[in-house]
Amino acid sequence: MTRTVYSLRKPENHRACIVLNSAHSGRDYPEPMVAASNLSTTQLRSSEDAYVDELFGAAPGLGVPMLSANFPRAFVDVNRASDELDPALIQGISKRSMNPRVACGLGVIPRVVAEGREIRAGKMTLMAAKTRLSKYYWPYHRQLTHLLDETQKAFGSVLLLDCHSMPSQAGGADPIPYDIILGDRFGASCGGDLMDIAESFFADAGFNTGRNAPFAGAHLAQKYGSPLVGRHVIQIEVNRGLYLDEVTVAKSELFSDVQSRLTGVLAALIDHLSPKAAMAAE
Repeated sequence: MTRTVYSLRKPENHRACIVLNSAHSGRDYPEPMVAASNLSTTQLRSSEDAYVDELFGAAPGLGVPMLSANFPRAFVDVNRASDELDPALIQGISKRSMNPRVACGLGVIPRVVAEGREIRAGKMTLMAAKTRLSKYYWPYHRQLTHLLDETQKAFGSVLLLDCHSMPSQAGGADPIPYDIILGDRFGASCGGDLMDIAESFFADAGFNTGRNAPFAGAHLAQKYGSPLVGRHVIQIEVNRGLYLDEVTVAKSELFSDVQSRLTGVLAALIDHLSPKAAMAAE
């Protein structure tokens, strides 16, 4: 069976300088990965941003493109730097330059899923790791880069909405007190005025919002966010407890309501940032 790395949905008319990205909602689990794992399919899906691509799926119909990964985060995590390789998983990798994410098993090729459960027994070769990156990681980043460049050329600036979900409990213990957490790396990946506008639209839709804690934005926000040159990134974390049964990874009865409210937020933001809105304001 032929697998596609990502899905790219473009609007008939690109209305605003916005691009959506869902890097962790992929659920096409390669058969060799499943066969090599001692975990059930449901356990493998525990760190997936389940159905986030559907929560924000109205974007192309509203006038902005959306890129989403088809492969799962547990296979390759494009929200990590390409050199975040885990020596506990990959043969021939030095331990000297490990950061805390990699040490916890959450490198570019993850060693664990939620609750620290190991995906597979034993190590993989460095060649196998590099092959996985060449087939999945780099094509995804090339497409996202092209999409951002194309959008900025058309509009003069670009806003990437990096869409994710978060567990309802931080570290499996304390409930996260927010419906939505917006991350801009404490101002490094998005202009303050734009962040304020986005947060106001989420609040208008009835979402309880927080900023940057405990999720400020990871590699995608760091790599693509540069407000001084007109490149803005806002990481959006949706509380899974709003729309998902986190044990079975199934949509809850509130899914459609949350999806509808998020669609309203997108529509408001697109209307606000469309060139026609800017001309009317002038």
